Amino acid sequence: MGKLKITQTKSLIGRRFKQRRIIEALGLGKINRSVLHDDTPTIRGMIRKTLHLVSVEKVK
Repeated sequence: MGKLKITQTKSLIGRRFKQRRIIEALGLGKINRSVLHDDTPTIRGMIRKTLHLVSVEKVK
């Protein structure tokens, strides 16, 4: 199981409440903030819902 580096690339202004909550749950909230998470189905689902707001890279 690898790791994913998730970086917020866009603002949350004008976004739906659910998307804001997902970004908060990922540990983000400001543009250019990055976090590392395990590559799990739960995290993948959260990324899929907010893919237009974040960028994702695989980390070994």
